[in-house]
Amino acid sequence: MIENDNSVNIESEKGRYHHGDLRAALISEGLRLLAIGDVDQLSLRQIARNVGVSPTAVYRHFPDKQALLTALAMEGGAQLARRQKEAQTAAGGGRAGFDETGRVYVRFALENPALFRLMTAKSRVGTETCPGEERGGLGLLRRNIAALAAPGTSEEAQRVGFVRSWAMVHGLAMLMLDGQVPADESLIDRVVDTAFVAGSA
Repeated sequence: MIENDNSVNIESEKGRYHHGDLRAALISEGLRLLAIGDVDQLSLRQIARNVGVSPTAVYRHFPDKQALLTALAMEGGAQLARRQKEAQTAAGGGRAGFDETGRVYVRFALENPALFRLMTAKSRVGTETCPGEERGGLGLLRRNIAALAAPGTSEEAQRVGFVRSWAMVHGLAMLMLDGQVPADESLIDRVVDTAFVAGSA
């Protein structure tokens, strides 16, 4: 057997299996399990069993559950950012595109509740992988705030606009996830607008 960081060959009763990128396969299976369960139910051994590799092979990529959770949170953030960028482009950019990125944030949370809660829980994944990192969806939010702010808007005003905008979509997402308000598409469309953009008032 030839081993490297991203390729694992194993023997089983069904024959020889090859995982060209085991790390990606493990993350994919972790995301699948999160879609039907919650974080507490995740197990490295279960993921190894489902993918068809030994626990030892998994530990080469994720030494513990915390490492896997961090990777899942980062992948979730990347998926959210991609969807936001696509929605912004489809809406033609500007304020309409800005609105769409906020709506995508809420809808992503509703479609992926366990993953979303993991992504936004600092106690779970650590500060460095929370959605506030610039390469994630909030990096796009910061850039949109700067682009839509009125000329001469101070950095402090933009920072306030950023927090207001994030609080609006995150608060709405959590209210809907917790059943405090109905998860209604039309309500998402009405609530998420550019009223809180720095310099727009």
